[in-house]
Amino acid sequence: MKALVLTAPGKIELKELPVPTAGPGMALIKVTAVSLNRRDEWITEGKYPKIKYGVILGSDGCGIVEKVGSESDADWVGQEVVVNPNINWGPDPEVQSKDYTILGMPVDGMFAEYVVASLDRLQRKPAHLNSLQASTLPMGGLTAYRALFRRGQLKANQNVLISGFGGGVAQFAFLFAQAAGANVYVTSGSDEKLARALKMGARGGYNYKKEATYNDLWKTRGGF
Repeated sequence: MKALVLTAPGKIELKELPVPTAGPGMALIKVTAVSLNRRDEWITEGKYPKIKYGVILGSDGCGIVEKVGSESDADWVGQEVVVNPNINWGPDPEVQSKDYTILGMPVDGMFAEYVVASLDRLQRKPAHLNSLQASTLPMGGLTAYRALFRRGQLKANQNVLISGFGGGVAQFAFLFAQAAGANVYVTSGSDEKLARALKMGARGGYNYKKEATYNDLWKTRGGF
């Protein structure tokens, strides 16, 4: 199979590698779409911990289950799935375990024709999304969801300020907060992005290069 491998600081090579094998509780997935995450850039630039060279990059992607390691899991074969890249989180929903890691570094990731993943890391692809759309969900979507609802305990009618509107996590957070019935405000350094947010239903948008500081927003909006 073809795969994108980090071979040295700032150097990525397209390599021909053996197709991995799915053991018990695992699935071999034919990758149909992947998406870039800021994490991929930082890893390539050497700005991330636990960097190993010779590893297949990529955290975000989806595909079709081609094989499983156990006959009892055969129902998965042929399913279109999104891969949750978080591995070994542990039993505590608040804090990851010491064994926690993420696909794409230090373990092989999604930027290949095939990937092996644990069955408990798979979610069936939403039918209303195509593969490319679904491939953007894992890291950005999970990060935004955890920030809003696990850490922030966001509820309907609360004010929420999303900074840096335009990035993947911020856009997911915006959509999730709106769906939850919150009053969503955004900041950005781009008037074009702010106009887009307002068109999408933001209660207010502020250019942090020109306008109010966070303290001013806090006072005028009654807190976030």
